[in-house]
Amino acid sequence: MSAAIIIFGAAVRPDGSASPTLRRRVEAAARLGAGLEAPLFVPTGGQGRFGPPESQVMAALLAEFGVPPGRILEEPTGTDTLSSARACARLLHGHAGPVFAATSRFHLPRCLLVLRLLGLPARPVPIGGSARGAGVAQRWYWRLREVPAIPYDAGLAIWHRLRGR
Repeated sequence: MSAAIIIFGAAVRPDGSASPTLRRRVEAAARLGAGLEAPLFVPTGGQGRFGPPESQVMAALLAEFGVPPGRILEEPTGTDTLSSARACARLLHGHAGPVFAATSRFHLPRCLLVLRLLGLPARPVPIGGSARGAGVAQRWYWRLREVPAIPYDAGLAIWHRLRGR
């Protein structure tokens, strides 16, 4: 049973490169994956404001870190946390191994909750570090926006699961 590591997307820079947040998420997933036997990496995230889709940028970073292409399953349709989690739940339906979620610390509780409500018993990927360069106000903004987002996405995840979608 191989593990699946879902990597939630973040911004791509105007030049098409990974933002520091996106890079930290991929690095954390790659670190965890290096200690596992043949994990499947699932970078998720669709086309954002700039550059290629987030999943594509993450897949390229994973390849730079030595992950073989056959171990990367891009999920390029997600436009937000819930749609990414729903798409991953469909992709990993019947997956018998452990499932991990790689994202930023402030975002992790919501991702884990939504994945679990959708039937994936996800565990956290240790990220380490902090949002370097982000001011105190910016970090509090990210944390506080999770307050309404957690129950909102949880309610929608339950609704979608009950409806079988």
